[in-house]
Amino acid sequence: MILLIEIKRKLMGLAALALLASCSSPAEDFPPPSPALWEVTGSDGTQEGWLFGTIHELPDGVNWRTDVLNKALGRSDWLVVEVSDLDDSGKLSQIFADLAMSVEQPPLVERVDEQHRERLKALMSAGDFKNGDFTQLETWAAALTLAQTFSQGEPENGVDRVLISEFAAKIELEGARAQLRIFDTLAEQDQRDLLEGIIRESEKIGEVPRYHLAKSWLKGDLDDLLEGGADTILSDPELRTALLTDRNLAWVETITQEMPQKGPMMIAVGAAHMIGEEGLPALLQQEGYSVTRIQ
Repeated sequence: MILLIEIKRKLMGLAALALLASCSSPAEDFPPPSPALWEVTGSDGTQEGWLFGTIHELPDGVNWRTDVLNKALGRSDWLVVEVSDLDDSGKLSQIFADLAMSVEQPPLVERVDEQHRERLKALMSAGDFKNGDFTQLETWAAALTLAQTFSQGEPENGVDRVLISEFAAKIELEGARAQLRIFDTLAEQDQRDLLEGIIRESEKIGEVPRYHLAKSWLKGDLDDLLEGGADTILSDPELRTALLTDRNLAWVETITQEMPQKGPMMIAVGAAHMIGEEGLPALLQQEGYSVTRIQ
């Protein structure tokens, strides 16, 4: 389920292409905030910055600020994010259109195994789509669009979007075109695996409490964010490599180049990129940095 944060992230700000609007409710009984935060220091003890695992959409009214986080933000000279121009909906819409559209695509139901077709039809119906609506949309783009049908938050409340509005000095790790191109360059079979993964995720919605993922993120419960076992999109080796592992390795290269030159920086990227041996904390430790979780 954690990957859905990353998938939905790709469509944030694409208002001109939005085929549906996700609904969100006011914040319910959310726990006190303590989202995962790490301090990064150099081998000589120099304060290099912080790693903050973000969530890219939240219901209205959720408080995620803490004194520890606010102190780290106040000491950060730079903000490092995946995409820095999330509010430029026109630019993002054009990028999406450039990459997502392709003529003579098969009907969408024919792009998944037969066992998934009835659920796909139900998912399209929930979003008020018809099978013909996707005839010029590549499979990856259809998958991302359908992921929005079971959104439980608003991109406008995304943590990275809020932080971007507060920092003048920003470093962009990918940018919208490069980020969407990761999906666009997937082999067609991998795109279909992605679509089937979205279908499976939609089937789980009724099995967990509402806002379960957001609440786990707010508590900093990384073990819970790893839920899902073998039947997740990240369990597909090709998708995991493209969507997580390779990106983390590229980001660490940029981060280690920029940190010594720019001063303390707040590195705020999706929480999925912080987890496990291929997460950013572990990779930075391999580069000789001291990385300590402080929240």
